[in-house]
Amino acid sequence: MVQAQELVLDPLRVYRIPFSTNVERVALAAGHKELAVEWIDVDPGDRSAVEAASGQPLVPVLVHGGEVVCDSPAILDWLDERFPDPPLYPADRAARAEVAIFVQWFNLVWKGPPNELVAVEDDARAATLRDRMRASIGLFEGLLHDREYLFGAFGMGDVIAFPFLKYAAFGLPAGDDELFHRILVEQLPLEPESPIHAWARRVDAHPRG
Repeated sequence: MVQAQELVLDPLRVYRIPFSTNVERVALAAGHKELAVEWIDVDPGDRSAVEAASGQPLVPVLVHGGEVVCDSPAILDWLDERFPDPPLYPADRAARAEVAIFVQWFNLVWKGPPNELVAVEDDARAATLRDRMRASIGLFEGLLHDREYLFGAFGMGDVIAFPFLKYAAFGLPAGDDELFHRILVEQLPLEPESPIHAWARRVDAHPRG
């Protein structure tokens, strides 16, 4: 296996577009590991550079030497394998499995309703999706009971979830007009005492790569 010291000799290049939730995952992970990233900004309306590099149009895309890694979860795993200190996953095997289950649930289940709401036209279906989103708030709040981060220490769970849940805590930033992000703001209403507020501020204070 290539040593981390050798890897840093080649720059880590990552293609990104503005306000991308999946790109921010990579930025948080790189910041946690104190990795410098050469960001390549892409016009959302012209993704030819991303397609030329990776054969598909979605960001983020990481390029390192001869390796090209697409999809934020795959990039995060790539970073954690090659730059293991500090880790994103807990060392304990059972705790690691619990975080891995959360990551899969968030990516494959939780993200479904807000993505579908972008284009859904059936009112009854839209109501069901909104209810599912709002019901999930209690799950995140439960994970944060007597914890500063979702699984105790800052790690993969926070990196995966924060770029999405931050919209519930902070609202839309200036210049962000994405419908998907507005759905996150509107359909994840937080009570003033919700621990998600303080958690979001803690995660937001972490460095970005």
